[in-house]
Amino acid sequence: MPAETLEFQVEARQLLQLMIHSVYSNKDVFLRELVSNASDALDKLRLEKLRDDSLDADVSDLHIEIDVDKDARTLTVRDNGIGMSYDEVGQLIGTIANSGTAQFLKELREAKDGANTEGLIGQFGVGFYSGFMVADEVTLVTRRAGETKGTRWTSRGEDTYTLEPVDDAPQGTSVTLHLKPADPENQLHDYTSPWKIREIVKRYSDFITWPIRMVPERGSDTDGDKAPEPETLNSMKALWARSRDEVLDDEYHDLYKHIAHDWRDPLETIRLQTEGTFEFQALLFLPEHAPYDLFTRDFKRGVQLYVKRVFIMDDCEALLPQYLRFVKGVVDAADLSLNVSREILQQDRHIEMMRRRLTKKVLSTVKDLMAKNPDKYATFWREFGTVLKEGLVTDPENRDAILAVSSFASTHHDSEPTTLKSYVERMKDGQEDIYYLTGESRQSIENSPHMEAFRDRGIEVLLLTDPVDEVWADAVGEYEGKKLRSVAKGQIDLDAEEDDEGEGEKEKQTEDFAALLGWMKEQLAEDIKDVRLSSRLTVSPACVVSDTGDLTPALENMYRAMGQEVPDAKRILELNPGHALVKSINQAYQEREDRTALTDSAQLLYDLAVLAEGGRPKDPARFVRLMADRLERAL
Repeated sequence: MPAETLEFQVEARQLLQLMIHSVYSNKDVFLRELVSNASDALDKLRLEKLRDDSLDADVSDLHIEIDVDKDARTLTVRDNGIGMSYDEVGQLIGTIANSGTAQFLKELREAKDGANTEGLIGQFGVGFYSGFMVADEVTLVTRRAGETKGTRWTSRGEDTYTLEPVDDAPQGTSVTLHLKPADPENQLHDYTSPWKIREIVKRYSDFITWPIRMVPERGSDTDGDKAPEPETLNSMKALWARSRDEVLDDEYHDLYKHIAHDWRDPLETIRLQTEGTFEFQALLFLPEHAPYDLFTRDFKRGVQLYVKRVFIMDDCEALLPQYLRFVKGVVDAADLSLNVSREILQQDRHIEMMRRRLTKKVLSTVKDLMAKNPDKYATFWREFGTVLKEGLVTDPENRDAILAVSSFASTHHDSEPTTLKSYVERMKDGQEDIYYLTGESRQSIENSPHMEAFRDRGIEVLLLTDPVDEVWADAVGEYEGKKLRSVAKGQIDLDAEEDDEGEGEKEKQTEDFAALLGWMKEQLAEDIKDVRLSSRLTVSPACVVSDTGDLTPALENMYRAMGQEVPDAKRILELNPGHALVKSINQAYQEREDRTALTDSAQLLYDLAVLAEGGRPKDPARFVRLMADRLERAL
């Protein structure tokens, strides 16, 4: 049969131009695609041989071979797999994205012999066309297993291709690329360089099931007449696809160090394998230390994504939520919708399903650490607790699971954190709420005036020092029916069960201070919305609190730092009726008709309350002047 010159389909011609000029952002992936196609062919031959023992095919040494010729500037990828017939070459290579894999799977399933068929990667036509990014001409020579004659296909990637039969083709397929000149400025590397071939195979195809061998360079030293042994480039060790008993901890640790670029061992290794309508495997790692740039905008998050051991994406953010950005690892999907370049995932239900499963698995692993390995959990929470708590705001679906693995400093113990569950179990009789206070440090919170009554009554308070605590505590609202209440917000009555005598004393104080409270509210109207007596103070003369529905100053500052406009919310000044200073001011108010000096005292009392909670007076110069004046009078 003479050679035939045929025209590409219109779609194929369009795809060729896209492939050459714009589809792939990284030209190195042409080799990944050709190796993946070769792996498909080997899988197909193995399965076909299992189904048909009479098939005349050699399956004793199935492998992929890469051969480069620097002088001729060619690169050849060959396999000894299933191969193609003359008609199949015309159908598959001349059309778009049609490898025959889907039809092959359908036939096997109909024959009820579909076991182990999910290892086939499709998209042969598209992957094959990627060779034209780096080559001026592509030659394909193939012979289908069981047939005696082969086929040669040749094209320069323009309008036509040539088909002709050949008599001496070996079993399988070889694709020879006549490479374009190297052009580093346009990311076109020298693909006859052995180190470049090793780099690409290691990055994209290291875990391919079949050995990928590279023939030594032409002109390499030889030992007499003996040809040098080909070099195997890939490890073929997909640790996530092997049972736990077959893998040493050191192997897991080495993989983590390679993925995370970390010199330390991981804190914990997480394995996940799902079966059913959609299968995937995952091997994830919890680092032992938080990276220095964890909270920066440029931090690279996500895990490596593979499709049947073929590397697709380095930092796949879609597979884990933002608050798990510290997790490293590999996810290998059995089947996934990809665009023509295999580089951009289509957002589909499979991605979302994997995200949910991976998230739940990570959280359940942290829960196991909390129960079975407190030391590891303590390390994890110290390094990543702040990040994990972001999920309390951004992931309502998993909020309960996150709360279950969260721990917080509290007044119950000087150093040991507590869970919300433990807090609830220790609550005093009659206590209805979970109390907390936010601040910059444990010391500043413990010294806050808001804590005085709680400390005197032995009521436990959570001490929250991370910026995110301001947000999640408000977003969560309650835990097991118990409200989360800030001791610095709203009106808190810890004397609800007082006897009649105590209640009578409170009524008398309210009556005695009523006039002063009203007057101070008028004098400080620019700064506060109300003045009232406090039940939370025992030592300090005054404190400022936010109203129940208002933002705290810290939260206001956080939103402003993020560029959001937040109106200033006036707060409430609470006075301690038992403090000598407050009593003196009340007495002076009742005895003096000229209250000019008392106005300064009221302002000074308010500024002292602001300072006590870690804030700063609105007019520091005036505050200093008033303080100096009072000190002078006292001397």
